[in-house]
Amino acid sequence: MQVMTNSGEKTDADNIRYLKGIGPKRALALEKLGISSIKDLLFFFPRRYEDRTQFTSIKKIIPGHYATIKGKILAAGLKSRKFARPVIFEAVLGDDEGTVPAVWFNQPYLKSCLQSGIEIIIYGKADLYNKRLQFHAPEYELIEAGEVAAIHTGRITPVYSLTEGIFQRSLRQTIFKILEKRLQLEIREYLPQSFRQEHKLMSLLEAIKEMHFPSAFNLQEEARRRIVFDEFFIFEINLLKKIERMKTKYKAPPFSAPPDFVETFQENLSFVLTGCQKQALNEILRDTSSEVPMNRLLMGDVGSGKTVVAAFTILAAALSGKQAALLVPTEILAVQHHTNLKKLFKNFGLTLKLLTASTSIKERDKTVAFLAQGKIDCLVGTHSLLQEDVRFQSLGLVVIDEQHKFGVHQRSRLLERTPRPHQLVLTATPIPRTLALTVFGDLDISVMKSMPVGRKAVKTYWISRDKQEKVLEHILQKVKKGEQAYFIFPMIEETEKSDLLAAKNEFERLSNGALKTANMGLVHGKLSADVRDGAMKAFREGKTEILIATSVIEVGVDNPNATVMVIENAERFGLSQLHQMRGRIGRGDKESECFLFGEPTTDEGKKRLRILTKTHDGFVIAEEDLKLRGPGDFYGTRQSGQPLFKVADPTFDEEILIQARDAAKKLISENLLTKDGSWAQLKNFLDQLPINY
Repeated sequence: MQVMTNSGEKTDADNIRYLKGIGPKRALALEKLGISSIKDLLFFFPRRYEDRTQFTSIKKIIPGHYATIKGKILAAGLKSRKFARPVIFEAVLGDDEGTVPAVWFNQPYLKSCLQSGIEIIIYGKADLYNKRLQFHAPEYELIEAGEVAAIHTGRITPVYSLTEGIFQRSLRQTIFKILEKRLQLEIREYLPQSFRQEHKLMSLLEAIKEMHFPSAFNLQEEARRRIVFDEFFIFEINLLKKIERMKTKYKAPPFSAPPDFVETFQENLSFVLTGCQKQALNEILRDTSSEVPMNRLLMGDVGSGKTVVAAFTILAAALSGKQAALLVPTEILAVQHHTNLKKLFKNFGLTLKLLTASTSIKERDKTVAFLAQGKIDCLVGTHSLLQEDVRFQSLGLVVIDEQHKFGVHQRSRLLERTPRPHQLVLTATPIPRTLALTVFGDLDISVMKSMPVGRKAVKTYWISRDKQEKVLEHILQKVKKGEQAYFIFPMIEETEKSDLLAAKNEFERLSNGALKTANMGLVHGKLSADVRDGAMKAFREGKTEILIATSVIEVGVDNPNATVMVIENAERFGLSQLHQMRGRIGRGDKESECFLFGEPTTDEGKKRLRILTKTHDGFVIAEEDLKLRGPGDFYGTRQSGQPLFKVADPTFDEEILIQARDAAKKLISENLLTKDGSWAQLKNFLDQLPINY
C-alpha cells in the first residue's frame, strides 16, 4: 500500500542509507525486502509477534521452553578455552530465587555492556547443557535507573521477515527510533475523522505504532484492521476509477440481436441449455447492447458449457455485422474450438477460420486477406492472431480462453482499437468470491455452476500402492471395450534427489510391462509443440488408447471417449489442479473413474485427497484450496510479480473487504472526492498514485 506523506518530493533524507546505523551495505540488503525509504520501513510490518510480557522466576524455568527473566548480572566475562574459537561470552543472572547462565557465541563486544551489577531482562529458550540449565544467545535489554525502554523484551515483541545482513535486534531499534522521531513528519492521516468514526477505524499514525510495537494484542488487531481497510479501500477506489475511465473513454459497437435470440439459439442446439447458461447469455446480451465496452468474465466449472455461451456471443456479433476473435493458449485447443463452433453454427451460415503456427503460408495469406475484407465472421487461433498483419475490418468482440495464459500486453493488443471491442474472458478455474473481487475486480462476472443434463460425475478413489496391479488390469478391460485412459505424473524424468514417479520412465516401464497390449502415447512439457500436439491429436482421434502425461493436459483436449484417469503422486498437485486434470474425463455419456495414487505425509495433503473423493463441485473445491494454500498460491503470482496486498488477505478479511468496497462505491458514486473538502488529503494522495495502481 502506498502512503500519504507531508511532501510529494523525495529527498536524500528519505533514503534509508542515511539513517544512523544503516549505511550503504545494510541499505542494499533492505532493498531486497522492498525497503528503500523511511516510508517503506514504516509500512514493513512484522510477520508475527512474541508475548514477552510475562516474567518468570529463575526457579520456575522449564527446560526447552521460552521464558522472560528479570534479574541482575552476578558475573560476566569471556570463557577461557583451549582453542581460540568460538569465543564464548557468559553472564550469570540472578533473582530472588536462583541463578542461571546465559551464553553468546562470537560476540566478545558484549563484555563492554553486560557487566556485573547491571540489571537486565532476557528472553530466550532455556536448555540443559551438561545437566545444567542455561540460555543460549537470548535477547536482552538493560534496565537503567530502574526503567527500561522495552524494545526486545518485557513486551509484545515484533518479529520481522529478514534477509542476509539484517538482524531482528538492529531492525527493531531502527524502526523504534523512527516511530519516536519521524512518524509525524513522514505520515499524514488522509481519512476524515467522521469517516473513521463511522467505520470504527483507528488513526493511521496510531495504527502504524501499534502494528510495530503493540501495547496489547487487541490494539494490534485494531491496528491491523485499519491497515487492511486502507489497502482494500485504496485498491477499490482506484479500481472503480479505472472502470469509470473505461466507460467514458471508450465506446464499443452495440449488438442488435433480436429479443427472442436466446430461444432461437436454443432451437438450433441438440441439447437443453442450463439455467446458468441462459442467465449468462442474458447478461451478455444486456452488456453488448450498450456502447459501454463489455468486460465480462465467464467463470464456470470444467464441463459446464462455457464454449456454448461463447458461441452465442460470437453469433450475436456476427448478426450485428461485427467480427469476432477467439484467442486460445494452445494450437490443439484452437483446433478443438474451431471444430465445435462449426457444429454449433451449421444452421447460421457463419464463416469461421483457424489461424495457428501450423497454418500454411498460402492458407494464412488467404485468411489474412479475407479477414481485412470482412469476409470472415470469426477467427479462432493462438498467439498468431496477435501478429501485426492480422487486421480485422470491424472487430466487435474478443473472446479469450484462460486469460492467465497470456501476458497483459498480449491480451490488450486486440482491444486497443476504435471502436473498442467487447471482451469476454473464459476461465475453467472457479475462483472464490472474495478472491474474484480482487483478482478480477475490473470485470463483471458470470458464474456457471450447473452442469449440462446427462453429465455424470467422475467416481474418484484414493488408492494405496498395493492395489496398483488391480487398477491396471481394470484399465486394460476398459481399453478392450474401446475406452481410453490418462496416466498423469508430476515429473518428466526421474532424478537422484527425488523418489517421484516420472512420465518418461513410467512410459517405458508400462509399455513394456503391464500395459504392453495397449497403444500408448507420451506428452510432456519438454516436447516440441508439434510433437506434443501430434500426440494429443492421436489420442483424441483414438489412435492411442492410453496417454502418459504430465500436468500439461490440465486444460486440454475434450475427448468424450476418455473414461479413466490415474494420477500418480497425487499429493504433489494442488487441489484445484487435481480437479482441473480430473475434468479431462467424464465428458461423454459413459461412467468415468479417477484413481489417486498418493502417500501424503501431512494432514493438509491427506485432507486434499479426501476432499477430491467427496465432491465434484469446483467452487467448493476452490474454497477449500484457498483455505489450504492461501490466495497467493491459489491463482499464482500477479503479472508484476508482487502480491496485491502487503497485509490484507481477501479470504481472511472478507468482512473488511466488503465494507471497504461499499465505502469506495459511495465515495465515487457521490463524487465526494471533489465535492467534500474533508477528502482533500485522500484526493491529493490518490493523484500521486500511478494511473494503473
